[in-house]
Amino acid sequence: MRCFKLIVLFCGVMVSISACKDDKKVIKQTEVTFTKEGALTIVKTESDSTEIHLDIEIADTAYDIQTGLMYRDTMENNQGMLFVFDDLRERSFYMKNTRIPLDLIFIDDHKTIVSFQKNAKPLDERSLPSNAPAQYVLEINAGLVDTWGLSIGDRIRYDAQ
Repeated sequence: MRCFKLIVLFCGVMVSISACKDDKKVIKQTEVTFTKEGALTIVKTESDSTEIHLDIEIADTAYDIQTGLMYRDTMENNQGMLFVFDDLRERSFYMKNTRIPLDLIFIDDHKTIVSFQKNAKPLDERSLPSNAPAQYVLEINAGLVDTWGLSIGDRIRYDAQ
């Protein structure tokens, strides 16, 4: 009889343990929302009167640069993220954990556009190189570089709040 009670107790413990394994923890990712930290203007070199105005978030710390626009589901067409680096050199980005397609605009130390990476695919971890030295990188919604007719040589200016 004692052996039977031990077997029943053992089976009860095993059922309890296996039931705990079936309880999967669900971690819900909180979406990061846009926080305006400045204003940016793109000036077309073809005509100094053509300007595009954006509200921007500024990524200028190691954490902000590493995180970028990860975990976002949307971004308005009048918004972007400006990455500000301390030095001028070739840059390389990727779209890990980035859910929205983007155009990347690489900008030199004179705030002149030097290259683009258009239509970067969400969650793609392939390298997106600047192909020219850059000190700033502006990320905007995919397709806007073409929609706005941006060109190498166009310039930016920005103010942080």
